[in-house]
Amino acid sequence: MNEFSPVTAWLTGLPGSGKTTLARALARAMHLRGQPVLLLDGDEVRGGLCRDLGFGQADRDENVRRVAEVARLANNSGLTVVVALVSPLRMQRERARNGIGRERFYEIHLSASLETCAARDPKGLYAQAKAGHLAHMTGVSDPYEIPEAPRLRYDSASESVDSAARRVLSMLDDAGAVISETLQSS
Repeated sequence: MNEFSPVTAWLTGLPGSGKTTLARALARAMHLRGQPVLLLDGDEVRGGLCRDLGFGQADRDENVRRVAEVARLANNSGLTVVVALVSPLRMQRERARNGIGRERFYEIHLSASLETCAARDPKGLYAQAKAGHLAHMTGVSDPYEIPEAPRLRYDSASESVDSAARRVLSMLDDAGAVISETLQSS
């Protein structure tokens, strides 16, 4: 098994920006490297751990807090964590960073435009919001605050998932968070 220091790669971006796709690619690559990893996907977390929460401001804050707490506990247990969560506000991400630990928190911004995300619309959310059937839609009726200084920015409209995954893994390696062979088979 490879030596590593567990960290949290926190993927943030608009709905439909590619967070889950990139998170799954990262988790798969880490598994191939023999690195223990936990994937916390926003949709899956909302279906279980946070199913009691809505989409108002207080509930979104609590959703991010709970995910950050699970990530912190997992890091403390030796797992690297990949989080795919809209986490629309800077203050939410800053609280997550402080809760997890600044040295362990690697913010990665998926910078796909609203138009790109709406064109993808994998869950039909943008269409529902446009039709007036969905309140609190991030990027439409609720704000998304672009990270000012993420560790990495990824434009899913112009860069492949494999390329982005390699950049994230390289960033973690270069930071001394992960020491292992290069991504070969993902």
